[in-house]
Amino acid sequence: MPAGEGAAGIRFCGGRVLLRALHKSPVSLDLGQAHAREGVISETGSLTKVSAMAQSPTAKWMTQGEAGLGALSAVSAFVFVFVAAKAADGAFAFHAVLFAAFSLWACFAIFNRYFSRPPELPPQEIDGRPNYNMGPIKFAAVIAMFWGIAGFLVGLIIASQLAWPALNFDLPWISFGRLRPLHTSAVIFAFGGNVLLASSFYVVQKTCRVRLAGDLAPWFVVLGYNFFILIAGTGYLLGVTQSKEYAEPEWYADLWLTIVWVVYLLVFLATIIKRKEPHIFVANWFYLAFIVTIAVLHLGNNPGLPVSFLGSKSYIAWGGVQDAMFQWWYGHNAVGFFLTAGFLAIMYYFVPKRCDRPIYSYRLSIIHFWALIFLYIWAGPHHLHYTALPDWAQTLGMTFSIMLWMPSWGGMINGLMTLSGAWDKLRTDPVLRMLVVSVAFYGMSTFEGPMMSIKVVNSLSHYTDWTIGHVHSGALGWVGFVSFGALYCLVPWLWNKKQLYSLKLVNWHFWIATLGIVLYISAMWVSGIMQGLMWRAYTALGFLEYSFIETVEAMHPFYVNRAAGGALFVIRSLIMAYNLWMTVRVGEEEVTTSPVALQPAE
Repeated sequence: MPAGEGAAGIRFCGGRVLLRALHKSPVSLDLGQAHAREGVISETGSLTKVSAMAQSPTAKWMTQGEAGLGALSAVSAFVFVFVAAKAADGAFAFHAVLFAAFSLWACFAIFNRYFSRPPELPPQEIDGRPNYNMGPIKFAAVIAMFWGIAGFLVGLIIASQLAWPALNFDLPWISFGRLRPLHTSAVIFAFGGNVLLASSFYVVQKTCRVRLAGDLAPWFVVLGYNFFILIAGTGYLLGVTQSKEYAEPEWYADLWLTIVWVVYLLVFLATIIKRKEPHIFVANWFYLAFIVTIAVLHLGNNPGLPVSFLGSKSYIAWGGVQDAMFQWWYGHNAVGFFLTAGFLAIMYYFVPKRCDRPIYSYRLSIIHFWALIFLYIWAGPHHLHYTALPDWAQTLGMTFSIMLWMPSWGGMINGLMTLSGAWDKLRTDPVLRMLVVSVAFYGMSTFEGPMMSIKVVNSLSHYTDWTIGHVHSGALGWVGFVSFGALYCLVPWLWNKKQLYSLKLVNWHFWIATLGIVLYISAMWVSGIMQGLMWRAYTALGFLEYSFIETVEAMHPFYVNRAAGGALFVIRSLIMAYNLWMTVRVGEEEVTTSPVALQPAE
């Protein structure tokens, strides 16, 4: 007897009891068929007639996720309207209004989705093939391009402000102090973060050969994360910040990000757990390390006590040198796991995929993973040389930084050697060239970083523009190029296009961006070393040879060069956006063929 039915053909459904009249035919009737033989018995026992119009062949119900999230969004909208009315400061009131609007929009979107979707949710498989969930990935890829252009443009503005201070216009909202964290957050967390969301959701599905876990959860992650970016960015412009490098958003934004990040971890883990492939591909290990470690860093660096739960201001639990240690444990490992581990996952999937070759040494990739995640977490104190931090802690950070050179270059060599037998493709495929150059920049940056962590070198480089040059060689050359390469690969795959609209435009993008990077980092290297040398220059009488303003004046030409390099980077981002837009609009459709299953690694 079917579950949910009694001996007399009674079926329980959603608080009602459906009675199927018995008849001579041995075949049971579906709901909605032969409605003259079917009625509805309420729980009080009264019988009412049901017409075929009143009952569809398949009953449609809201899922628990739709009902729960829709109700929670509706309640949240009312709560945040109340909070906005009672807010202690204008910035908090503005953000409460944004939360209310987002909650209201989410409620509408969920119910609109329910009424417009078919009764059954999308199947996990179609004809024995995984039915991949590409919707959230498409959104993350598009919004990554938007945030990238915005972040690069803000970077150009603040670079110009350093060269020509009058461009601050004496307006607090566009002053360097407020735009600088807007730039770093936009390029790292908005652009880079969305590239990581898109690529991780794509790679975990493809390498596990299953649909992404969850129905609304992946959408909650990408939309919730971008709403966090909106709250953080508008907060910077309004002067709302807790003044911690790469961790500027205030307590309520941190709390929202924690919720989103936990859901991200659960979606990723659940997808891996239900995988059809026995082996967990190495890229998924790097993604998992990035997700878990960023969660730990976020929780450790951001515990704060709000002055008022109706106000934006809070105070961090840590103080003094402990706060500095926590900050750079977080700050350096945000570089190590957000900007390194996550993007190494991209390298290990997209470079072999693009050049159609296996990873040079899969065993080396596993060694690379475990060595990197063990060593990186200890290197943060090298940001605090010659400070109040105990000398042994500074030396510990320096030692582990130097040791990091070995696994970093192991990964670089593995990525470059993956092109063995396919080097000729660099002449004809500018996307592959971009990916390979990013790996080369990764190698250069991971040599320069350990070298700058050595105390005697750091005594010259610390607090100078040399550090800015180092950061941007990694950010623009490594993270930027590998992200561009990933997006150039993803967009045709996601929209089922045979190829990009124009490889010639990709080639222009590559060379303009490369020239911009060279202008930028060479200007900062020269400026920084000159700056450090001028600071430590003494006269014969033991006085400082140069005043601070003289060092600033000497650096001015290099600041102009930096702005020029940034302008080239903005131009190339517009070329890329146009190319991707035209790929989606007019690109040739790909003829789908039966995919070949990934083979488990030996």
